[in-house]
Formats: sequence, C-alpha cells, structure tokens
Amino acid sequence: MTRPQVRLRFQADGAWVGAANAGFSFALGAASVALPLQAVAAGYGPVEVGVLTAISAISQMTGRMSLGRLMRVMPDWVIIAIACVVLAISSTMVVISSALAPFVIAQLLQGVARAYFWTGSQTHVVRGEGSSVKALASVNLIGNLGLLAGPVIAGLLIGEDAHTALLVAAAAAIVSLIPTARLDRLPPFRKVQNRPPGRLWARAGVWEGCYAGVTAGAWRGLLGSYVPIALVRAGHLSATVGILVAVANATAILGSWLVRHVDGDARARRIMRAGTPVTGAAMAVMGLAAGSSVLAGLALAASGIAAGALQTLGPALASDSVHPEERGEAIAATGVWRAASLFVSPLVTAGLVAVAPIGAAMVVTGALIAAPIGQWVRPRAASS
Repeated sequence: MTRPQVRLRFQADGAWVGAANAGFSFALGAASVALPLQAVAAGYGPVEVGVLTAISAISQMTGRMSLGRLMRVMPDWVIIAIACVVLAISSTMVVISSALAPFVIAQLLQGVARAYFWTGSQTHVVRGEGSSVKALASVNLIGNLGLLAGPVIAGLLIGEDAHTALLVAAAAAIVSLIPTARLDRLPPFRKVQNRPPGRLWARAGVWEGCYAGVTAGAWRGLLGSYVPIALVRAGHLSATVGILVAVANATAILGSWLVRHVDGDARARRIMRAGTPVTGAAMAVMGLAAGSSVLAGLALAASGIAAGALQTLGPALASDSVHPEERGEAIAATGVWRAASLFVSPLVTAGLVAVAPIGAAMVVTGALIAAPIGQWVRPRAASS
C-alpha cells in the first residue's frame, strides 16, 4: 500500500470513528441526565441515586480491568460495537420498569458500555499515524460534542418523567453501530516479549496518566449524579439543569482541544499537575453556588476546562510511555483508575448527603478532589 493510500485510509477510518463517537456520546450524555432525574421522579432520594451511580462505576471499573487481556483476543471494533448495544439496553430498561432491580441492572450495563466504548475507541486511534495527543484530542472533541448535545436534548424532552429522553438515547446508541461496522479491522494486540516486570499502571508516565483519570473520573461522577440533583434542589428547571451540565461538557471540549498541540512529557506533566486542584476547587464552588445559575455555570466551566485537559493528556501520556503492543493495556489502566474514582466520588458524596446538605457535601468532595494525593504518593512499578 502506498503512502497516499495509507493516509486516505486513516482519514476515512477517522471519519467513521468520529461518527461512532458522536452517536454514542450523545446517547450517553442524554442518559447521564435522564437516569438520575428518572430515579428522582420514581421516588428515589439523593442517597439512593448516588449509590446507583456508584454501581455503574463498579461495573465500569471491572470491565476495564479485563480489557487489557480481552484486547489480545478480540478486535477493538467488536468491543466498540458491544458497547453500543449494551448502552441501548441500559437506557431501555428503566423505561419498562422503575423498580429497583431494573435501575441497578441499567447502571451496571451503562458502566460496561462506558468501559468498552471509550477504551476501544481511544485504543483504535492511538494505533494510527501521528501524535497520540492529537488523535485523542480529536476523539474527545467529538465525544464531548455529543455529551454537550445529549444533556440539552434530554433536559428539553424530560417532562413528568424521562422516558422519551431515554428512548432517544437508546436509538442513538443503536445508530452508532452503522459507523462502527466500517472501522478498520485492526488485529488484536500481541503479547510483548521481555516485558518489564511489575505493574504496568505504576510505570513512569502511565501512573501520571492514571492519576489524571482519577481526577477526571471524580468530576464525571459528580456531573452525572449530584450536580443535576443539587441544581434541581436549588430550584432550577430540568431544561436549565441540562444547559448547565452542557456548559461543563462544552468547556471540557475546550480544555481537550487546547492541549492538542502539547508536545513533550514534561509540559504534559506540568499541565496535569495544575488540572487536579482546579477541577476539585471548581466543583466545590459549584456546591456553594448551586442557587445561582451564573455562578454555578462559571464553576462548571472552570472544572470542565481542567477535566477536559486531563482526560486527553492522561491516556496520551500513558500510551506513549509503553511498547506499541501495550498501548491498549495502558489506556485500559488509566480507565480503571478513572472508573474507580467515578465509583468513589458519588459514594463519598452520598455518605455526606446522609448527614449534611447536598451543597456542603459537594464542597467537601471537591476539596478532596483538589488535594493532589497521587502526586505526593507514588507507587513502585516493580511491586508484585
């Protein structure tokens, strides 16, 4: 295959990756607002909603933990297709019934869909030509555009319940199968000979990427659980809630896009060290200012910029720090830590909500996110 043909193939493949990302992220964005608000409409309280979100994070974390081995036997395009189907089923379940069991199963399936799609699509693009940062920035740009549109549409569709928004999310996930079927058939990863001993996630570069995932996961966990509830409790209409959540996702687009030309590990690490305290502090301010749409929007905007930069630079740094055949495992590792944080942040907030107002609980959670614990305590890669 000649050089121009290779370039055209990757351009065509990039268009299909983008289309799949647009559909899936739109579906996920709509479901992330509709599911917690449907839970509230069904009579579940803020503690129960936080626990349900945490359940989704458990399945996401478990799914990502198995993806490193799975990608050695299964092509990434198949993993992406599975994610689309699973998200559609998740969004449909609570339309059929608002009982506790369907909500639990729906959240478990949504976690699996998140794990499979983001790991599969990110791994797919970093195997192409060019910069990993630019490739991931493009993926995240399109994904965040979907996450921007999804909450807005969901907020407009939600009336007495969120059934219509959830059905639209399910339909968008199914449509995403069309571009997924056109992706390049890249082979599964091969096992690396003479692999360095120890834990891959604790290697230099990979660990920094994992900790960026911790911060971005905590931000996403709150955005998909207690941010909408805090805004509703503060008196905002569902449409306003959708717009404010979209503000956070819109600025995450900006943050991701601003770092697309970052080159060099040292510069990436400096930006990532600053992103953690900014993300946490902004979420704490959002908890204090939930009653003001302007102040809450500004706080969500600041958190989105920082989290967007982290969610692009983290996986890029991790994938560039390992052997090319280990890139899928490195990206999956950053996702495991992100999912762990996605689990912990709503759970911690749920515990705080049980004894304190929701705004105060978010202030404490934001302060915990802002503390750069992972920069103070570094694991050893050679440990067993």
